[in-house]
Amino acid sequence: MLGAEGALVSVVMPTYNCADFIEESIRSVQGQTHGEWELIVIDDCSTDDTRERVERIAASDPRVHYHLLESNSGAAVARTLGMELARGRFIAFLDSDDLWRPDKLALQLDFLNRTAGTIVCSAYDQIDEAGRSLGRVLSPKKRADYNAVLLTCPIGNSTVLYDADALGKFVVPNIRKRNDDALWLQMLKKEKYILGMPDVLMSYRVRANSISANKLSLIRYHWILYRDIEHLSIARSAAHIGVWVALKALRIK
Repeated sequence: MLGAEGALVSVVMPTYNCADFIEESIRSVQGQTHGEWELIVIDDCSTDDTRERVERIAASDPRVHYHLLESNSGAAVARTLGMELARGRFIAFLDSDDLWRPDKLALQLDFLNRTAGTIVCSAYDQIDEAGRSLGRVLSPKKRADYNAVLLTCPIGNSTVLYDADALGKFVVPNIRKRNDDALWLQMLKKEKYILGMPDVLMSYRVRANSISANKLSLIRYHWILYRDIEHLSIARSAAHIGVWVALKALRIK
């Protein structure tokens, strides 16, 4: 893993109608202490002025690249295209309403260099739509294997960075929700663990109209993930969903 600190990082950012937040998200990439990066924004046919805002930034920063999908296709398709276009040794993911801490990339690259790992995530906190702290921090396991991700998915999408030279690129399973979980599970068929850092390196924006806001609707997508994508048995799929529901209920209390 020698030389990870100076390597190019490709940042994949799917977006859809996120004009109110995307400029701040992009600025959190531009503010990284690790300067070797490219930002690949994949617009899923936004109907607001997302395109104009991103292209205005890209006109003054050649590291920012804007791509418009031919039709509204979902985050999974956008992430897959972003990985295809990535030129960096490392690929990181950032949703277009989340924010990185300035040393996010530098600390993660140093961590991978020291541990000889290939995938890393970190702790993150939650903010509201106005950027105010909600006073909650979510921390990953030090090492999450395939079964851990199946049960609890302790991975914050916008915290992940991985070594694409070591693991290659992936086609994200095309489901509307839980496609990030499906991507981590693909990675864990090549690498035993996703390593977790305790540092809070990202702020996750909780939005009332977000695709993951309705937890009950996620049960259907968990079933699709377990049965149709991971091909688990009916009994094992039902057991995993039961654990997930129980954990969510405990967190609500």
